[in-house]
Amino acid sequence: MAIPVETFFLDPDAPGTLQARIQQMIAEGILSGRFAKGEKLPSSRRLARHLGVSRITVTLAYTELQAGDYLTARDRSGYFVSDTAPEPPQFAVRHPRRDTVDWTRALGRRFTGGAVPEKPQDWADYRYPFIYGQADQALFDHANWRHCALRALGQKDFRALTTDYFDHDDPQLIEFIARHTLPRRGISAEPDEILVTMGAQNALWLTAQVLLTQRRTAAIEDPCYHALRDILTHTRCHVAPVRVDRDGLPPEALPRQADVIFTTPSHQSPTTATMPVARRKALLDRAREMEALIVEDDYEFEMSFLAAPSPALRSLDSDGRVIYVGSFSKSVFPGLRLGYLVGSRPFIREARALRASVLRHPPGHIQRTAAYFLSLGHADSLNRRTGRVFAERRKVMEDAIGRNGLEIAGRGVFGGSAFWMRAPDGVDTEALDADLRARGVLIEPGRPFFHGARPPRNYYRLAYSSIPAERIPDGIAEIASAIG
Repeated sequence: MAIPVETFFLDPDAPGTLQARIQQMIAEGILSGRFAKGEKLPSSRRLARHLGVSRITVTLAYTELQAGDYLTARDRSGYFVSDTAPEPPQFAVRHPRRDTVDWTRALGRRFTGGAVPEKPQDWADYRYPFIYGQADQALFDHANWRHCALRALGQKDFRALTTDYFDHDDPQLIEFIARHTLPRRGISAEPDEILVTMGAQNALWLTAQVLLTQRRTAAIEDPCYHALRDILTHTRCHVAPVRVDRDGLPPEALPRQADVIFTTPSHQSPTTATMPVARRKALLDRAREMEALIVEDDYEFEMSFLAAPSPALRSLDSDGRVIYVGSFSKSVFPGLRLGYLVGSRPFIREARALRASVLRHPPGHIQRTAAYFLSLGHADSLNRRTGRVFAERRKVMEDAIGRNGLEIAGRGVFGGSAFWMRAPDGVDTEALDADLRARGVLIEPGRPFFHGARPPRNYYRLAYSSIPAERIPDGIAEIASAIG
């Protein structure tokens, strides 16, 4: 297929003849990377008609570019970008951009500057990637996901693929969540109490936007999921951090003025602590007393391979004050970006309206593909297989940590995919991370998870979700060696 003729424009202010300007236009496209080597150019007739010039002018320009090795001609096929086209520019940039906007004044709000940890895109190239939240391609069921995607593209599902649901979701996915996913957490919900989101983070953003104002207070765990703290900062609400202990968020430490309580009771992020049922009930009582709402982020509950998970906080709620956040990013794969909210109808109605004004709904094809993958049992098979592998890796890592004298600060009661670690006092794990990268090791420094101006710097997270078991002992030994 030829490069679309619509991408060619002649600069009316450029100097030179029409032929020279056409040559420069095409050469710039090649040297800038817009036109890749081997791509076909439009026919001289089409390009001449599009530019409003004679065909002979375009033909002469093509011929000159061929002589300069920018283009090559193929019999009866036309002109193509040459495989040996020059790469260094041979002309000055005609319109160097001079950004004269004062962006310090123009920006109404700023969303950068949060404590977001750096996660290198080339993490898979490291020999010892103890990095959290990435999928292990060796474990994923590519064949069945592809089968479900193709099925969702079929004629039978054409309406689900192409329909603008506006503020609604794929009914098959909603039905699966209501009848299969939520009952496993002890939760009962009607379809109009469920909203599909673009992952758990989008669910938390929608929740914060609907519930919080500049006059309201959000209580968060300390340490906590760093992106949640950034989301709350954007709402300009008051943020009250509460230090967690070995059982997660202590209800008695919650400030009385808190309007919304954000918690990860099943698998505290990042310490992995699991809140006992007695404390969950105490948290509900405390919230009732404060007339506060609770947002329960139930990420990673599927990775409970050591023992059955505790019932979700929402399953114990008789007041309708718990809003439940779930996600398929951990149970299927992170790039799916598909999650869901469960809450009382008045809340879901407002969250649905907000979502509709921002992105209407997650793509129908993704929803239908996920519905097939879930309902046909492929996700359950994936979770069982992943659980077995994670259990083995966890045991290997735990043994290696013990042999090398490293300290585990949190290990998760039911499973999970990571250990929360503590280095000796005085060790800066961000500097440690930089040192380890040179050795082919990736860890996750803990500073971004903590609240305050002077957070502890000697915590870090080690995940076993993306590293084969046989590499774990050597990787742990490298960490111990770097710590000294």
